[in-house]
Amino acid sequence: MFKKMKIFIIVIILFNSFSFVMSEEDFFNEAKKMYDQKKFDEAKFLLQRNIVFNPKDAISYLYLAKIFNFEENQKEEKKNLDTTLLLQPNNEEAMYMLMEIELKKSNYSSVKKLQESFGIICKDLCEKNKIINKSLKNIEPKNDS
Repeated sequence: MFKKMKIFIIVIILFNSFSFVMSEEDFFNEAKKMYDQKKFDEAKFLLQRNIVFNPKDAISYLYLAKIFNFEENQKEEKKNLDTTLLLQPNNEEAMYMLMEIELKKSNYSSVKKLQESFGIICKDLCEKNKIINKSLKNIEPKNDS
């Protein structure tokens, strides 16, 4: 009887652990659905929850940056893009979004530096490099002296 009780308890613990892990994965999927439906507040909440359980999930930070871009909160957008690139340095979408922020600030040297890296890693967004080049012609380099 005692042996059966032990096995039963172990099975319950394992089942709860498994369902907990499954619910963690659902946070991002549900957040993505909310994002696609333009329910940004709900998506933001779920993405932040996902980050609590998966602090190295670069894609969650990227989607948070997209939401902050929509909300025109450039400080939070940049912070999340920096985190995305820290965790996933070859994320071309995050790098492109960061270049757009720097272009808005007319920060020529930063855009040029990002553009060099972007040219190396781009696979899907390479045509955006031409757009950046065109935009760079419209701003003057800042005098660093």
